[in-house]
Amino acid sequence: MGFEWLAIAMFVGFFFILMSGYPVAFSFAGTGLVFGLVGWWVGAFDPNRLLSLPNVWFGTMSNFTLLAIPFFVFLGAILEKSGLAEELLETIGILLGPLRGGVALAVIFVGTLLAATTGVVAATVIIMGMLSLPVMLRYGYDKQLAAGVIIASGTLAQLIPPSLVLLVLSDQLGVSVGDLFLGALVPGVMLAVVYALYVLVLAFFQPERAPALPLESRQLKGKALAQKVIKAVVPPLLLIFAVLGSIFFGLATPTEAGAVGAVGACGLAALNHKLNVKLIQSAAHSTAVVSAVVLMILFCSSFFSLVFDALGGKTLITQLLVNLPGGKIAFLIVSNIVIFILGVFLEFIEICFIALPLLVPAAQQLGLDMVWFGVVMAINLQTAFISPPVGFSLFYLQSVAPKEVRTIDIHKSAIPFMALQVIVLLIVIGFPQTVRWLVDLSSAKPVL
Repeated sequence: MGFEWLAIAMFVGFFFILMSGYPVAFSFAGTGLVFGLVGWWVGAFDPNRLLSLPNVWFGTMSNFTLLAIPFFVFLGAILEKSGLAEELLETIGILLGPLRGGVALAVIFVGTLLAATTGVVAATVIIMGMLSLPVMLRYGYDKQLAAGVIIASGTLAQLIPPSLVLLVLSDQLGVSVGDLFLGALVPGVMLAVVYALYVLVLAFFQPERAPALPLESRQLKGKALAQKVIKAVVPPLLLIFAVLGSIFFGLATPTEAGAVGAVGACGLAALNHKLNVKLIQSAAHSTAVVSAVVLMILFCSSFFSLVFDALGGKTLITQLLVNLPGGKIAFLIVSNIVIFILGVFLEFIEICFIALPLLVPAAQQLGLDMVWFGVVMAINLQTAFISPPVGFSLFYLQSVAPKEVRTIDIHKSAIPFMALQVIVLLIVIGFPQTVRWLVDLSSAKPVL
């Protein structure tokens, strides 16, 4: 007792090191090492606690749920690098082209499909930006609407299963990843529907901002169009159903489903004559980089957490959060504000290992449903991810946007979609059954 000030100094020091641009994993490890030595010197930290670290790390490496991460990253990389996503977007664009705002609706639809196959925001936003932004600008779309649709729909990969955010959240929250996938599905679809309704309303009242495709750009009709749909749209839909359906119906674990999806993506690439050694090597490299980053942060954050807990930091923060005036409502307000602010500056993996270990004990003591709490945090992170001035999705799009789309256009484009996401977040908070419905349905047993 009496050394909580050291834990507070440790967290503040870590945050400042992180904001300086130092790598997250090494920020965790370095801060833990320095304050562990200081704590040992003043008698607040017993070095024998470090003997438990090998067991923690071995447990991380043997975590079957986390094994799903490389499979889903590999699946998304194959779809991205093989050109299958490009063909999918082109086909849906032709189908919806006659509608005002049809191309924007196609972007939302394809963004939702890619979110349900890749689970990686950066890949989805960059793909959609490269393929659809020049097309929308060429056909007279408003710059801000075009950019906003890409940012919002691409960031759905944060929420719609098999999101990497949900995989990491399930590990941190201690809940079944299958339940978290089921809980996030309805809110994810709600967001996509709200985006589509916004585009339709805007196109109705301001048709000059979202015109229909000109006739000469949609000459493909009849049998030729049907064949293109069967080739470009049906296989990815079947892949999504195979991956998510096997999880939701209890036929496979998320890890097993991820492996099936990775093989299925290779099969689709082979059917389209795109599968080759170079594609496999490129996808494998992307997968190795993401997986290594996650594991490095996991290892270093567990060291940080051990020292922080020994100094009394977790106990202090849990007591503060549990005893907030207003109980559960105050805790929800504070936790959402904290996660949103962190989400503007940090990647979701970093937030999951920095903030959630501090929030989860308090949420459990307050009796919150942890699946619902996880989905609320995921929606919040998605909102933060598109928030000006430093939301990551804004920079992903900016890296591939044409010169005529200015930075200010991209930042302004996110504001209406942020408002839509906040509305959905409030609905999910106010009506927990939006999350619990599918989870309860899947766990319900028939009465004999």
